[in-house]
Amino acid sequence: MSGTLNKVMLIGHLGDDVKMHYFDDKNCVGRFPLATNETYISKQTNERISNTEWHNIVVRNKAAEVCEKYLSKGDRVYIEGRIKTRKWTDDKGVERYSTEIQCTDFTFLTTKKESQDNPSSQEPPSSQGPPATDPTVAEPKQDKDDLPF
Repeated sequence: MSGTLNKVMLIGHLGDDVKMHYFDDKNCVGRFPLATNETYISKQTNERISNTEWHNIVVRNKAAEVCEKYLSKGDRVYIEGRIKTRKWTDDKGVERYSTEIQCTDFTFLTTKKESQDNPSSQEPPSSQGPPATDPTVAEPKQDKDDLPF
């Protein structure tokens, strides 16, 4: 096979709100950290071990504006993109490297209700429609005979 592939798919939680950077030519970049978790049982100690990996996500232009508007710290999101490593020289003359995920596609996984229940959400709760716990709202019955299989 002569081709190569640089593709990343992540599902995680935002570690902070989207930080926007605007440029003179009306382009913009949004950046935010994304946390993914791995949990397993140690064979030696039989205890549950949790590891968190942090990813630097970069979103550009209109997609960045959408992310800034609808995502906030703690929200769950699916990110698709590619890995890119940048190299720069810091103030002390030391060469630094940063690995980022250049986002090409995303899907919001936190529902609007979950986002409103989150205290870090910037949007005020909506007064549209009755709450889900309202006893006057009847949930549709699911009859087992109606299943297609």
